[in-house]
Amino acid sequence: MPDPPQLRISYPAWVHEHVDWSARLAGEDERVRVALALARQNVVQASGGPFGAAIFEQESGRLLAVGVNLVVPLNNSVLHAEIVAFMMAEASLGSWTLGAPGGAQHALYSSCEPCAMCLGATLWAGVTRVVWSATREEARLFGFDEGPVFPQSYDYLRRRGLSFEGGVLRSEGRAVLQLYRDRGGIIYNG
Repeated sequence: MPDPPQLRISYPAWVHEHVDWSARLAGEDERVRVALALARQNVVQASGGPFGAAIFEQESGRLLAVGVNLVVPLNNSVLHAEIVAFMMAEASLGSWTLGAPGGAQHALYSSCEPCAMCLGATLWAGVTRVVWSATREEARLFGFDEGPVFPQSYDYLRRRGLSFEGGVLRSEGRAVLQLYRDRGGIIYNG
């Protein structure tokens, strides 16, 4: 009888060369730039889709974890950049939540507005803030299906304590999507 499949999630080899793990970034733009640089490098290295994410401690600005889209290389539909970042951050803390009582508050920075799955995961992951660059409408223009997200989705999450800011460095986020399309990247959920 064959062994059952196993799943191992790890960063592409280039990530450690391009991430300053000692970073303490105070500004929103600088934190979004980390996510954008990851997304762009993921395209350039042909190691996944055009999405990147980073999780920072809100107060200290300490970088906790990053994520890049690994859907195609790992044949796994849920390995969006935000989900990978959540998984890596929780593994780093040794906790199933980034919102543990008495712990630091964490924020998610993404190269693109979260899809339905990733937006829902923000609540369970325990972040209290989500900031993104390109919009979901722009992702759709490039062929990505972002799923059912409604104004009520954001209203619900705000009532649960999350805050949102979109369109930070928006043209840079859109440029990464354009680069992916120009290089013939696979649209895996269109």
